[in-house]
Amino acid sequence: MTETQVWLAQSAYERLKSELMKLLRQRAEGLSGHAAEQFVGDSADHNTDQQLLTARRERENRIRKLQELLQNPLVGQDPPDDGVAEPGMVLTIRYEDDQETETFLLAHTEEGAYPADLMTCSPDSPLGMALPGRKQGEKILYTLPNGQAMEITLLRAVPYRPEAWSATAQVGG
Repeated sequence: MTETQVWLAQSAYERLKSELMKLLRQRAEGLSGHAAEQFVGDSADHNTDQQLLTARRERENRIRKLQELLQNPLVGQDPPDDGVAEPGMVLTIRYEDDQETETFLLAHTEEGAYPADLMTCSPDSPLGMALPGRKQGEKILYTLPNGQAMEITLLRAVPYRPEAWSATAQVGG
């Protein structure tokens, strides 16, 4: 079984690692302290038990997902600025059917990993699988989950740099 290496910006890696440590601390503390205090007075309530179980299950799922993501990441290594699409690149594409453009980071989508105003596209999605190795200006035909074909043009491919994105987003917003 080959393990897929996930590209993460250094800042995203630090945020996700911090979140994982926090969740693991919460798990170790169990339901003592702050988590239990919010349910004081409702301890006999069946709904409260369900809420606690649901919260615990969600936390465990998130821990598992973060552990998988952080198991073997490629951290902070900018891809070359060569106009070729690959994980870690901010890509601008044009949909040929309606001429709309879209800019996104080709990276695994993870809540809180990247700025909220930066869209991401998973390398595991149909579009994400069609892009790696493609060059600026290249037309790409890929298949949507419903079986229909979609044609796009890769207009721009540049390495993601958090500091440059933050400055651009602040100037633009």
